Amino acid sequence: MFNLIFVIILSYLVGSIPNSIIISKLVKGIDIREFGSGNAGGTNVFRVLGWKWGILTILLDALKGAIAVIVVARLYLDNFPFNNITPFDDFTLVQIICGVAAVIGHVFTVFAGFKGGKGIATGLGVLIMIVTVDMALALAVFFIVVGLSRYISLGSLAAAIAVPLIMIIRENIFGVDIQGYHTILPFVIVLALFVIYTHRSNILRIINGNERKISFSKK
Repeated sequence: MFNLIFVIILSYLVGSIPNSIIISKLVKGIDIREFGSGNAGGTNVFRVLGWKWGILTILLDALKGAIAVIVVARLYLDNFPFNNITPFDDFTLVQIICGVAAVIGHVFTVFAGFKGGKGIATGLGVLIMIVTVDMALALAVFFIVVGLSRYISLGSLAAAIAVPLIMIIRENIFGVDIQGYHTILPFVIVLALFVIYTHRSNILRIINGNERKISFSKK
């Protein structure tokens, strides 16, 4: 039990690393939360500091999710304190638990007053490790939507919603046997709903026409 608590806390701390705040302070000497949308995420860094720093932030945030899944989860060496009723082996279930903890850490970072980003990039890193094909297709949806709308937030929402839809289509229409489909589908649906919740202000701004579009020009 203590080993499981340990990897959950460690995953949360890894997810809590505030890359956007660190980068904004190093590059411009500012707190990114005091500029743009006020969000401590890659999208706001993209808007305020330019696309290069924005992409770096997004990659580092995604890395947090990947580290939780492929590194921290391997530190779990105990047996589950409860019955594993999922179709996953114990290690894969630990990976999912660690991934969720990392996303929560990103959104509610202990290192910045529990005010972090919106979890998209960190969730991306988690899902790439667990449902690689589905995430690759969802990434294509992200780039298409962003390319057409110039809204990163809209692309993020579309990609989050696309993951469970792609899984459903691949499993039930194309007959692809996705390992642990019936267990991981509810997980990605909950994660998509969480992303929608954290983007509720963006949704309102998009509806009202106030959401800022991205530009690849240097600020």
